[in-house]
Amino acid sequence: MNITVTNAGKRFNRQWIFRNLNQELESGQHYAITGHNGSGKSTLLQAIAGSIYLNEGSINYFSNQENIPPENHFKHIAICAPFLEVIEEMTATEFLCYHANFKPFFQGFDQHTILDEIGLTTSKDKQIRYFSSGMKQRIKLAQAFFSDTSILLLDEPCTNLDEKGIALYTHLISTHCRNRLVIISSNDKSEYASCSKEIRMGV
Repeated sequence: MNITVTNAGKRFNRQWIFRNLNQELESGQHYAITGHNGSGKSTLLQAIAGSIYLNEGSINYFSNQENIPPENHFKHIAICAPFLEVIEEMTATEFLCYHANFKPFFQGFDQHTILDEIGLTTSKDKQIRYFSSGMKQRIKLAQAFFSDTSILLLDEPCTNLDEKGIALYTHLISTHCRNRLVIISSNDKSEYASCSKEIRMGV
């Protein structure tokens, strides 16, 4: 799965956040989107995810050199970002089961194995609204990392994580992302340590 960003531009009102952006994103590579606050890191990630529209240019997805229609992009994407919320009235088990109806998990994983992997088995029947911020972040990471998609988008993925949570994140990156196209929006080098390519915004 490859993504081509062509002459991309996004503005809010009259202010351009970024413009004339061109980038080839290749399957199996890890990319970091970096830049100062307000440079458009998260905005670009949301545009790639299809959450917001560009004002000019295009973002195209290709599988085996065939262009994938925009309405099918979501099938190939998993995302974890601060603007995405979990359903707090659900338990951790219910949330993962619900999510799997839309994005099946990798073969060999279900809600039980995933909760064990992220260290939340003892909280499997607790409503998410009673979780700490770090526990909520683990659940958000889990639904993204274990979704059977070829593209993984991460926006400041270690937000609210403690030392053990950051170690878990590093483990998930090294274990479940070897053959995926991974794009990470962050200014924290520990979050994008796996990235060999950098897209610098606001330069």
